[in-house]
Amino acid sequence: MVYRQTDKQTQRMADKRARILRAARDLVAEGGWTAAQVDSVAAKAGVATGTVYRHWSSKAELCAEIVATVSARELAVMSAVAEAEGTPLERLEGAIRTFAGRALRGRRLAYAMIAEPVDPEVEAVRLEWRAKLAQCYERTLRQGIMRGAFQRIDPAVAAACIVGAFMEALVGPLAPARGTGASADRHLVEQITRFCLRASTGSVEAQP
Repeated sequence: MVYRQTDKQTQRMADKRARILRAARDLVAEGGWTAAQVDSVAAKAGVATGTVYRHWSSKAELCAEIVATVSARELAVMSAVAEAEGTPLERLEGAIRTFAGRALRGRRLAYAMIAEPVDPEVEAVRLEWRAKLAQCYERTLRQGIMRGAFQRIDPAVAAACIVGAFMEALVGPLAPARGTGASADRHLVEQITRFCLRASTGSVEAQP
């Protein structure tokens, strides 16, 4: 007789998997990737270590899913801002400010997502996230170029440069050993935004 899981068993498995993933993400947000050891994740989730391995074959696989999950959430936020009402310049500015602001509010997780050394399996997912993020900015840039709001440059290249610029600018301030206050964070967001807009338009002033 073939054993089949009931709907309740399937739901319990899914709930347990989600709880483990949430626990792992919380540990990364507290102490980076090194904090997400499988035994620590299991303890925080209230399950046996073996249960974690039933869902993920390795810590790297688990961490790769954390990146995928967090990046999907961030991409949804960026897409909403980039596709909101307003001129392309206003939407580009809003998307840049939103990303930088969210990163600084969740700095330990953001540092892990952006800069902390990871296994190749995790890095592959992280690079995919950067590419999708650049595509989000590319759409706004393309619209702005068509309307004459931005310089006539390759929007794909420009978007990749913008993502690289603001992520690089955030690395130092997000690093665990660094401590910045609200005023410094506001200044950083402002400077990142001004630089990216100047690079896109040749000016920090809004254009018609």
